[in-house]
Amino acid sequence: MTFQPRGFDFLKDVDVRLTVELGRTSMKLKDVLGLSEESVVMLDRMTDELLDVMVNGKLIARGEVVAQGDRFGLRIVELAGSDGEEAASPEKKAPKAAAKGDED
Repeated sequence: MTFQPRGFDFLKDVDVRLTVELGRTSMKLKDVLGLSEESVVMLDRMTDELLDVMVNGKLIARGEVVAQGDRFGLRIVELAGSDGEEAASPEKKAPKAAAKGDED
């Protein structure tokens, strides 16, 4: 008996973790310990920037938040690497994101 999977079909049922990153910031521990229920933490992302969509920590797309009923969702706007560039990790793409905002 020979096992011959067709393409990568056998991988379709593998669970992966999809995460959407709103933004990041660096804080001193004393500032983290000082957070309370009404605290506001400013992030490194502008309100008009797309959110990073990652699978198991690897950037695969960028998208925008949508609401459907009483739940949040995400509309994929662009796939990573679709413009001919190699997808960068979230830590390495920050300068590119700033440059993208300057094009307006």
